[in-house]
Amino acid sequence: MKQYGFSPLRPELAGLIKEGDILVAGKNFGCGSSREQAPEIIKALGVKCVIAKSFARIFFRNSINNGLLLMEQPDLYDDMTEGDIIKVTVNEHVEYQGRFYQIASLPQNLVDIISAGGLVKAMRKRNGLD
Repeated sequence: MKQYGFSPLRPELAGLIKEGDILVAGKNFGCGSSREQAPEIIKALGVKCVIAKSFARIFFRNSINNGLLLMEQPDLYDDMTEGDIIKVTVNEHVEYQGRFYQIASLPQNLVDIISAGGLVKAMRKRNGLD
């Protein structure tokens, strides 16, 4: 299913994404993606995290529940181009061409869910089932 990721917008994009890539997007990323398959496919493509100006709320919740790291940053998208290299320091900043872009911190409980690989895995770990 991952080969069809982003196909309505850019059919070739899924084939270009490599393990560890970071997606940088505009406003309301994930709008219209109310099913959990959307973040699951992005994760399956190997995307490490998504940085966007803003996220659709249900997409944000589904992504966290599936262990996909999301960060909001209002300026980065306008300053960079596809293929540029960035460095992310979670809950601190994104570095791009020597400039630091501040990002909002995620609450520790969400960081724990993402680190565990998703909500189900985090709850299994918390309850000693792993």
